[in-house]
Amino acid sequence: MSNYQSAVVDEEDEATFEDAHEEVQVSQTMDLETALEESQIAINLFLNNHFNEAKKRVAPWASSSFYHALCHGTIMYIQAAMTFESRHIENAVEAVKQSLDVCNKHRKKISKLKWSKPDYNTYSDIEVHAELCYAECLLQRALLMFIQDENLVNFVKGGLKIRACFNSYKECRHMIDKRHWVDSRSKKQFESGVRLGIGTFNLMISMLPTKILKLLEFVGFSGNRELGLAELDKGREMENTLRSSMCTTVLLGYHSIISFAIGTGDGDVDYSMKILKPCLELYPSGAIFLFFAGRLHTVQANTIEAIYKLEESINSQQEWKQFHHICYWEIMWCYAFRMDWLMACRYAEILYKESRWSKATYAYLKAAFLCMIPDPTADTILNLQRMFSEIPSLKQRIAGKSIPFEKWAIHKAKFFLEKGNRLTIPGLELIYVWNGFNIIGQSKDLMNPILAEIEKTLNIVNKTKVMNSHYGDDFALIMLLKGMCLKYLDKELQAEISFKDVLQCEKQIQSELYLVPFAMAELGILYLDQDKLGEAKDYLLQAKNYKKTRQLQSRLHFRIHAAMNTMKQKLKRKGDTAAVADLDLSIDSDDLSDQGFGIDADTVPSD
Repeated sequence: MSNYQSAVVDEEDEATFEDAHEEVQVSQTMDLETALEESQIAINLFLNNHFNEAKKRVAPWASSSFYHALCHGTIMYIQAAMTFESRHIENAVEAVKQSLDVCNKHRKKISKLKWSKPDYNTYSDIEVHAELCYAECLLQRALLMFIQDENLVNFVKGGLKIRACFNSYKECRHMIDKRHWVDSRSKKQFESGVRLGIGTFNLMISMLPTKILKLLEFVGFSGNRELGLAELDKGREMENTLRSSMCTTVLLGYHSIISFAIGTGDGDVDYSMKILKPCLELYPSGAIFLFFAGRLHTVQANTIEAIYKLEESINSQQEWKQFHHICYWEIMWCYAFRMDWLMACRYAEILYKESRWSKATYAYLKAAFLCMIPDPTADTILNLQRMFSEIPSLKQRIAGKSIPFEKWAIHKAKFFLEKGNRLTIPGLELIYVWNGFNIIGQSKDLMNPILAEIEKTLNIVNKTKVMNSHYGDDFALIMLLKGMCLKYLDKELQAEISFKDVLQCEKQIQSELYLVPFAMAELGILYLDQDKLGEAKDYLLQAKNYKKTRQLQSRLHFRIHAAMNTMKQKLKRKGDTAAVADLDLSIDSDDLSDQGFGIDADTVPSD
């Protein structure tokens, strides 16, 4: 290769690219400048739904050019992550292994006997960019190891590769400040990649509950959410760089999906709309960004607009049908939020037939939504019996892993049969379990009908109390869901009473003990919203330490962790460092930063 000079597709190239993608010829020579141009074209192809064309674009050079190898491995990794099919995982593993080999060939060769600090001015542009690509490939390889097999050896190997990835990113961070950069464009491309890596690591690891962090302690993880978001935003603002759109995608994923799915729903929707707008202008038919447009409508409780955008995303491409399934999943929930149970059931049926992810989950969703339809016919009841009876046999392992939610779905299916072919408002329970109330709560038009349905069910359950051997289970579920409705309708005192009603009937609960720690957590979050931090801490810790059941425990701990992070930020803003230290001690949070592997505020690139 010749001297490395970074470059990206200029505005004229981008303008002509979308219509002329099929005529673009693969380059016959390859240096860094050309490799970056080719990689940018491949990314544009990918974001414009030409997934297979993007793969063909980079495949010929994937065995010799590390940027082509990285792009090829990334496409294969995304496909594996979307399908979880063994053949796609195996293909991705081989592609990423090849990427690592290609990157390694171009990295700086340092003698193991040399103990002095490296002189980064002796590194060529080839070597510094190869180091960055190597770090990105290591992360992909580690994540593939976690989904490839369940055995402990792969788990340890995956953790060690993440540790190596951390070290590579730290090395890259030092290169930004301590190397004399001749080409400012090369530095800009490099820096955007470092910000993407550091930002993503901090954000990802900051979301992991203490229990999981302890499990991975040997790797030396630490994470700072605010730092992660700031780094990703800086990377996003570095326009005309290869990784700017990737920074945007990670940010959109966090604010519109992760923060609602496993957090307290505190994603910045206005910011997300702002950063999504230029992406839609650049890729108006891009399925990925149309999906995010739909998702942002969903989290604002604009369900009709959300469905329209998600259908637009589905219709925009037919190459990767697996991406349709993600949209179907979102549309299903939009109908569930509107209590249109027949339409929700229809989309669960589509997922059951087409998706290979989790048949047991889809079957339970379909059956639970069907249970919500009033006045079922005799044929419907027989159909429900058949559907619930089949769920245990649908349990599967994907890439060596069992799916946690399937265990709960099987438990609920058995509970349906045990209760004489009935469940209590299972559709609304599902909305709660999948964290939908923090979305519905933004619309009284959605929330009021749900509260009316809950009140109606409560009256029926109370009237049949004497003959209902599972009254405690039914009552506790109803009061938990009622409390959620009242909370979002600004009736906080009544919500508090409802949550405490769940705790008071704990001894009457026979099967659904998960309701107790979740009610504790909801009380803690309610007090947190009211700035009653002492009470919030007490209830959150009670929920965290509840030992009588493991049902949905991971989901519970993610919510508690997110709430604890919010509490910590409130205490920091108040300047109460003693309370922050006490909170860390209370949740038994290990300080991993002194182990040398955390990337924190003192080790980020300077502006």
